[in-house]
Amino acid sequence: MGSYKKLNIWIKSLELVKIVYDLMKKYPDNEKFGLVSQSKRAVVSIPSNIAEGIGRNYKKDTIQFLHIARGSLYELDTLFEIAETVNCIDALDKNMFGRKMEECLKLLNGLIAYYENSSLK
Repeated sequence: MGSYKKLNIWIKSLELVKIVYDLMKKYPDNEKFGLVSQSKRAVVSIPSNIAEGIGRNYKKDTIQFLHIARGSLYELDTLFEIAETVNCIDALDKNMFGRKMEECLKLLNGLIAYYENSSLK
């Protein structure tokens, strides 16, 4: 138990959670049940699915959960594009989020590639 907590992608995805939760405080109240709620669910899904995937006994299952985490990352990116489009966040906040998101995406793609190319069962 806990080996996933040593993974750089899991650590960086928790940092992304913090960034998103902090940025959500800037959103207007009328987005509380819209963009805010959906963004929080998406960002929490990323480290959660990484942890669940690592906890699985089979390579195929692990890869599936890592793909779900990656899907949540893409969903979150889209939600931030929408937030910028409707003026919930400015370009500076979007760029800060974007840098962390790209870092997480590279790490997650690397972990997926590791599992896909490994001889694990």
